[in-house]
Amino acid sequence: MTSRPRPENILALAGAGEDGDMSDGQESVWRDVVKRVDEVYSDLLRYETDLEAKNAELEEAQSFISSVIASVSDILAVCDAEGNIIQANPAFVRLLGRAEAELIGSPLLDLLAQQDREAARGFLRGGRAGDCELRFATAEGPSDVMAINFSSRFDASGRCVGAVLTGRRIGELRRAYQALHAAHLDLQQAQKKLIEQEKMASLGRLVAGVAHELNNPISFVYGNVHVLERYSKTLLAYFDEAQELETEEGAALRARRRIDVLLADLKPLIDGTLEGAQRISEIVKNLRRLSFNRAHEAQKIDVARIVAVAAQWAARSKKHPARIAIDVAPGLTLWGDEGQIHQIVVNLIDNALHATRGRPDARVAVRAGMARGEVEIVVEDNGHGISEAAFDKMFEPFFTTKTVGEGTGLGLWISYSIAREHGGAISAANRPEGGAVFTLRLPVGG
Repeated sequence: MTSRPRPENILALAGAGEDGDMSDGQESVWRDVVKRVDEVYSDLLRYETDLEAKNAELEEAQSFISSVIASVSDILAVCDAEGNIIQANPAFVRLLGRAEAELIGSPLLDLLAQQDREAARGFLRGGRAGDCELRFATAEGPSDVMAINFSSRFDASGRCVGAVLTGRRIGELRRAYQALHAAHLDLQQAQKKLIEQEKMASLGRLVAGVAHELNNPISFVYGNVHVLERYSKTLLAYFDEAQELETEEGAALRARRRIDVLLADLKPLIDGTLEGAQRISEIVKNLRRLSFNRAHEAQKIDVARIVAVAAQWAARSKKHPARIAIDVAPGLTLWGDEGQIHQIVVNLIDNALHATRGRPDARVAVRAGMARGEVEIVVEDNGHGISEAAFDKMFEPFFTTKTVGEGTGLGLWISYSIAREHGGAISAANRPEGGAVFTLRLPVGG
């Protein structure tokens, strides 16, 4: 403490007369002065003692805060309004592997990994509080991902003057939780797929049984139609020969019974019946393919013929008219199961015709050619296009945009599965001018 003169020395300092004598009045005044000075001196001593005690407490508190900040494993950095670092704790210094003096004054954004700077920019410049995950640029490369909290820093007037950043590494527990959560989602997806696969397996067994039962009566129809065709030829020959021997009465009876008209109708009736039986046979074959219980039989396929037949089949099932344009490169062939490839093309054209329903200028275009060493079959329409919600689900089983009774939602899924079995793929997109385009790519094989 600084040495100060005692109050009893005040008289000597005040300079009494040479003989040291004072009058009574002067002595009374000086005693009052000495008393007052003594009181002030006592207050100064007390204030100085209090001040030194408070300074000691402040230094102790500052030392405690500094030791706590230095001992915590979380990083801490204080930034000004421009995003420059004005203070950093030892954990932050150790993380970056740079001296504290080098960090002070550096922009915080320059210390972040390049891909994470934009995420932190809004917290620093906008004075916004919140949480995010960031990585810092260290001498060994980007740091581990850290959970960061930004808090706004205000001055005495309430004005935002910067931000305080605290953070810690994402621990193993959180990573384990994230891995567990991902595994749970995968398990849910696997369970859903197993349920759908079991449904499809049951449906396949049912369809295979129905197809087997239908196959027997179809065989009867086939056999009977061929026999009727032979019988009709014999009957036609008989009536032609008998006509030469007919009497006038027989000719009149023949005309009255319209025998010639009936004979003329025999061939179209038999041909129509045969065509219907063939169509039923193809439907049964497609139903049997739905069960996927046998590998496809590879054979050489004429793409032009299969596209033409598929377009004809698809057009027959639609009541609304649509113009179908076909453009197939000459001599285009590939190897695969003809019935299954035919089924894919029928499904794609059928969906395109359905998408153009209600349009007065309904058009469907089918193109086929070689592209990047593969056979590419493209089906385009000028319908309403594919919605965003349908893009992710269109190749899933039972998903359909058709009304109840118009579709089962199996067409595209079966087509996609067949294409993959053949080593190919199906993709879909919306046309810029409106409508959708489906592209089937298949290896040439052989």
